[in-house]
Amino acid sequence: MAIHIVLVEPEIPPNTGNIARTAAATDSVLHLVKPLGFSLDEKSLRRAGLDYWPYVRLEVHESLEEFLEKYDGRRMWLSTTKGDKLYTEADFSDEDMILFGRETAGLPKDFIEARREWAIRIPMSSDTRLRSFNLSNAANIVLFEALRQLGFPGLE
Repeated sequence: MAIHIVLVEPEIPPNTGNIARTAAATDSVLHLVKPLGFSLDEKSLRRAGLDYWPYVRLEVHESLEEFLEKYDGRRMWLSTTKGDKLYTEADFSDEDMILFGRETAGLPKDFIEARREWAIRIPMSSDTRLRSFNLSNAANIVLFEALRQLGFPGLE
């Protein structure tokens, strides 16, 4: 049983390191879709994940197209500020995949439009000038809702 966290073209090493740590702590699978904005052996990436890296179930994909081909037919939730549905309205299932886009641009607009019914968002104040939540915070928020719905499988 696992939820899959998919980072499409992540750019900031500490965000990915923090998400890797969360993936290890929750026995979730972490997917990184290239191009990456850093090297996987980069010091800041490893520092953020500390000693958790050996426990990360990691898959690296050469492109979004390769990832989609490999996981064709799987349920994929798109975490985006452009989602019509709140993340709490998603009905998560075992082995679902939750996709997050680049820190500076999110997921590609045409990708979201083609899968609009799977687009979910975290509510934010409309009075703020912020574009979105920090990637690692957003991943934690949505992941833990999915895990909550599944009864926190395998977690104490």
